[in-house]
Amino acid sequence: MSTQTLKSMKPIPYGKQSITQQDIDSVIQSLSSEYLTQGPKIQEFEKAFAKYIGCTYAVAVSNGTAALHLSAIALGVSEGDKVITSPITFSATANCIKYCGGEVVFCDIDPSSYLLDIAKVRKLLEENPVGTFKGIIPVDLGGLPTDLEKFRLLADEFGLWLLEDACHAPGGYFENSKGNKSYCGDGKYADLAIFSFHPVKHIATGEGGMITTNDVELYERLLMLRTHGITRDHRLFKNAPGIASSHPNISDYPGWYMEMQELGYNYRLTDFQSALGISQLKRADAGIEQRRRIAAKYDAAFQDKSFIEKQSGFNNVKIDGHAYHLYIIKTERRLQLYNFLRSKNIFAQVHYIPIHLMPYYKSLGFKEGDFPVAEEYYSKCLSLPMFPTLSEQEVDYVIACVLECLEA
Repeated sequence: MSTQTLKSMKPIPYGKQSITQQDIDSVIQSLSSEYLTQGPKIQEFEKAFAKYIGCTYAVAVSNGTAALHLSAIALGVSEGDKVITSPITFSATANCIKYCGGEVVFCDIDPSSYLLDIAKVRKLLEENPVGTFKGIIPVDLGGLPTDLEKFRLLADEFGLWLLEDACHAPGGYFENSKGNKSYCGDGKYADLAIFSFHPVKHIATGEGGMITTNDVELYERLLMLRTHGITRDHRLFKNAPGIASSHPNISDYPGWYMEMQELGYNYRLTDFQSALGISQLKRADAGIEQRRRIAAKYDAAFQDKSFIEKQSGFNNVKIDGHAYHLYIIKTERRLQLYNFLRSKNIFAQVHYIPIHLMPYYKSLGFKEGDFPVAEEYYSKCLSLPMFPTLSEQEVDYVIACVLECLEA
């Protein structure tokens, strides 16, 4: 396609939600029900999502940041605890540790996958006394799965927990050492995993998030933390029935009784958001297959272009294991390409500015030069449009514009 077709080409964002009539009908039906929040749709969404991911438990929350925050609390992060993560991610991944009074320790990324470099993490652990660190938060950047089996072995060696930031990767998987598929968030290796339902993600609920796990104790604590630290489960009550009722001789807890057992938050998802999530989940497989088809077309177009570098996985992550929330390229002429694409109504984006270079984290002592691979990545990275409703004509147009700019 000629790039001169700009006048007839509508703006193309890097990501975009898809809302169907079925989605709208599902929300209207929920709004017409007895419950706007704290009703049955939430648990229905949780069960459907757990089944899709392949885990035992799922806890729906108000957004991905809430999922990270509650996960950090449930894993016991407290004042001074050191937790390792990547500087190339959205700031919430690191901020959740700060919310709990912990200390964020960044580790550099792999130059090909752009994921947390496990060799560098091992070096960091070996250079410090055992017990220095409490946990690791690997990030499935762009939808490329982290090899959590290897991270689990490393974590167990040093007595650490694992929290998988899988916001970009529902439906993504890698092959473990036995050749079996391990899906992002399935709980086989990470203690907890978190997802986001922001509109540009695979599943959209407006705002929303999910925590997945196979650990029943973490699950039950998350349910309590999500709702002010309050429980209505009589099996968990700590006060005696008499104290609870104000009548010392009563043998059972009265129907109104509940207990706040720790400091929690109001991080609940609503029923109508859950209804939208359930409807969106039904199209999740089709959406991810379309993302992979778009990625394959980009791959073919850029295959022999030395001026474009693409994100690459490991041998155990095939193209059909990548969830493709983002299609990330690197180019020496990133700023020129970014501006050229905008002039052509294509709104590519940068993911991400390294967290350690944000003013807040620089005020904590981080500085330019601390993580050279992450900084080199940031100087060249650009995310091209990637969403299921991106048409073949639009993909062709994006490719033509990228090549027109970079081949000039």
